[in-house]
Amino acid sequence: MKLQITTNRARKTADWLPLLLVLVILVFIVRTMTVSILTVNGDAFSPLYQKGDMLVVNHWSYGLRTGGKGSLFSYGRLLRSPVRHGDIIAFDSPSDSIRGIMVGRCKAVPGDTIPLSGGTVLVPGLITCARENYYWIEMPCGKHGKTTQLGLVAESKIIGRVVKTIRW
Repeated sequence: MKLQITTNRARKTADWLPLLLVLVILVFIVRTMTVSILTVNGDAFSPLYQKGDMLVVNHWSYGLRTGGKGSLFSYGRLLRSPVRHGDIIAFDSPSDSIRGIMVGRCKAVPGDTIPLSGGTVLVPGLITCARENYYWIEMPCGKHGKTTQLGLVAESKIIGRVVKTIRW
């Protein structure tokens, strides 16, 4: 009699195992395709973001990024939506010398002009016959409220918009 009870338990567990595996895979896919959680390492965005804060980045804010460098498919966005002035975005570093993910504020969108000491810069985009849209990104420079003009960031580098801060 004991042998039969053990066999029934094993069978019930075996029935639930595929469902559990499918759920774990679905959670992994949804999590990697919808949000990222980044940890702030510096104080550039202080007091808005402080060292140790966790930022929730929505991957679908500007459409799901597909393909790109090192991929079988060319870059594209599903359900594309434009970056807006003032959006705080997470993006892959546009520089080969700096690796990782950066956060900055969108100062200008394609078609805008940016005044610089030597003149003005037109932000390129599809409307100006560029191959893709670019955005002028600025990053704060510490607690003094000064900003550093990072410059142009290609749309293909943008991961998503920062939507929430988690403080510890």
